[in-house]
Amino acid sequence: MDSFEGIIEFAAVAETGGFSSAAKQLGCSTSHVSRQVSRLEERLGSALLVRSTRLVSLTDSGNAYYQQVKELIVGLEQANDTLSATQQHLSGNIKVSAAGGFAEHYLAPALMEFAALYPDVTVEIDLNSRLVNLIEDGVDFAIRYGELSDSSLIARKLISRPLMAVASPSYLEKNGTPKHPVHLKHHDCLVANKDSWEFIVDGKKEFASVNRRWKSNNANVILEACIRGLGIAYMPKSTFEQALENKQVQPILEPFWGQGTNSWIVYPNKRFMPVRVRAAIDFLVDYFAKWGKS
Repeated sequence: MDSFEGIIEFAAVAETGGFSSAAKQLGCSTSHVSRQVSRLEERLGSALLVRSTRLVSLTDSGNAYYQQVKELIVGLEQANDTLSATQQHLSGNIKVSAAGGFAEHYLAPALMEFAALYPDVTVEIDLNSRLVNLIEDGVDFAIRYGELSDSSLIARKLISRPLMAVASPSYLEKNGTPKHPVHLKHHDCLVANKDSWEFIVDGKKEFASVNRRWKSNNANVILEACIRGLGIAYMPKSTFEQALENKQVQPILEPFWGQGTNSWIVYPNKRFMPVRVRAAIDFLVDYFAKWGKS
């Protein structure tokens, strides 16, 4: 059985491109990974990796070896997952990165329900708008909104987020109600990201330049500014749910609302994903499967 030692560590280095990133993915020390891979190379009598100060790459022998062992690793992980799933006992830490009103009001409560099902699982949520490096920061998965730029991550769609434009009754009483997106240039607008908003006009996407009165990358801050009458907000419908019920804001420009974009769960290569993390991701996908349909 000693001949199998180091294979998992070697595969992690091959897929992440470094010893430290492999160590973070596996939840162990860099020295342990380096030591295990070196011992594996000694037993095989062949160099699997080319090491430099900045880069680790596969030798020809290493690449051939990786292609053969990776399927064995997949089978081992699947066997472990099946056994763990039948036992239904999960434990350990899950670190999640997310930000914004959706994360605070919907994602966090969903993860609380997951944690209640598995008392031995510890959930850590980092509500920071910074675009984290999942491997370097030790994040198991993140919630991303809109277009995804990192093609190295695996992504699963969580929800669709159609847009809604609203304003407070006091703002509309004072400034009038815009009837068309082109009228927004004469109004104060509360901007989250872009000074140009996408609407559907005559069945086609059109962009309206807006007069920015207030800008913040936090949806809750935009909402509060809207409630206080500082201007018009245009964000996902879910952001305004409570404010609409309390009649603090009211919808405007409804015929022109855009489809918005999607929220995604993104995570690194799932081959080495702990069962607890896989279970949390599956739970969230199922939890939000009927989002906006009820």
